[in-house]
Amino acid sequence: MNKRLITIGFLILAFAIVVKLVVTIGKNIKVDDFHKASIVFVLDSSASNQSMLADEIRYVKSLCSILDPEDAIKILKVDDSSYLIYEGSPGDTSGISKAINSYIKNDGQEKGTAYALAMKKAVEHSLTMKKEGYNAAIVVLGDLDPSYASMGINWATFPDNIKKTKQYIPELAMMFVYAPPEQLDLVKSKLNPVLGETKLIIANSANADKASRRFLTAIGR
Repeated sequence: MNKRLITIGFLILAFAIVVKLVVTIGKNIKVDDFHKASIVFVLDSSASNQSMLADEIRYVKSLCSILDPEDAIKILKVDDSSYLIYEGSPGDTSGISKAINSYIKNDGQEKGTAYALAMKKAVEHSLTMKKEGYNAAIVVLGDLDPSYASMGINWATFPDNIKKTKQYIPELAMMFVYAPPEQLDLVKSKLNPVLGETKLIIANSANADKASRRFLTAIGR
């Protein structure tokens, strides 16, 4: 009987030691923290971009479908002005569709495409979301043609502005899709030195879908 009690005692002691070791190891294992992301979509609905708009809308929805429910998205419409048409969860499929269907309309009367204003707003939204604990990313869908130079991105100053923004959002990622090759080459030459290859994703209409995996990597997934 004594031997049996001694054996049980040893087993209990051994179990306690194992549990303690597991707990200690568990506390010391460093697990990568999940960081929720904020993605600002800049969606070109101008007359010059109408031929690509349906594909771009499909891409927005496709990218939202692979984001996490804890992520947050904002959609900025851009034509001759730019304003927010949706903010919420990427999983709100009906809300996203309703916003796009309600506001992405074009009467052909706008004068130019306000890319400069849209990018300014996208950066401002990203800074706000960073303060709320989100990793920030900006996705630009359009041909990048402002029609009027004064409304386009000023590529002489924009890289420096993004460099300054990275002081507050070090993990900032940007993706440009559906622009023509010459515009994408310009984006790459200007922003690659600032963001680096892992945080800058560019894709034309033919390889936009393949860029999604790179985008997830860029936001830490």
